[in-house]
Amino acid sequence: MTVLVVGASGATGSQLVEQLLIEKHKVKVIVRSPEKLPESWITNNDLQIISASLLELSDTEMIAIVSNCDAVASCLGHNLTLKGIYGQPRKLVTDASRRLCHSIKSNNPKKPIKFILMNTTGNRNRDLNEPISFPQKCVIGLLRLLLPPHLDNEKAADYLRTQIGQNNKSIEWVAVRPDGLINEEEVTDYEIHTSPIRSAIFDAGKVSRINVGHFMASLITDNNLWKKWKGQMPVIYSNSHQN
Repeated sequence: MTVLVVGASGATGSQLVEQLLIEKHKVKVIVRSPEKLPESWITNNDLQIISASLLELSDTEMIAIVSNCDAVASCLGHNLTLKGIYGQPRKLVTDASRRLCHSIKSNNPKKPIKFILMNTTGNRNRDLNEPISFPQKCVIGLLRLLLPPHLDNEKAADYLRTQIGQNNKSIEWVAVRPDGLINEEEVTDYEIHTSPIRSAIFDAGKVSRINVGHFMASLITDNNLWKKWKGQMPVIYSNSHQN
């Protein structure tokens, strides 16, 4: 299986790449600064490193990159700096998702390609009636106004829900919603829920980045797991951080 990972140099994207390489899959990554990647990646014959800024690639280049991929995963996010939060591109995640999906459709694949988006529990699945408290609605409203990355995450998931939808012949998708991200060295037990089981703002849980990478890799490789969650926005928590 061949998988394209964008956002691969990030803290969570790198964990996804590691999980895929452990399973001996072929992996492509698009990164702006390949010199910052681990030496083990550079020397790994199963990993193809494409040195580029994703949004600056031409349509022809993008279509060629995804042409032989069975799955595409986006772990893109905004750097937590003033420039990363308020500078351009403000719609990084949304624009990347749109371009990647357009490239997949342009190849007219014989079977649907899996698209996995890393999202956030701060974003509701509007296909479901996910109740949130009035105070949380107020905070989310402020985040939407004051923090462009939050709105970007919402728009990216909305694109998959409303533009790709549930019956696209070229693309099937899952938007994974981790709660508070932490660093851990090893995969541990984790839980997957259809919707948040606690407030993302006032009672956030925790999940390790390696667990998120493991779940995303499992979605790609385990067809039964994929059938269970395709077209949905599952929420992931690490078991050890649920109390």
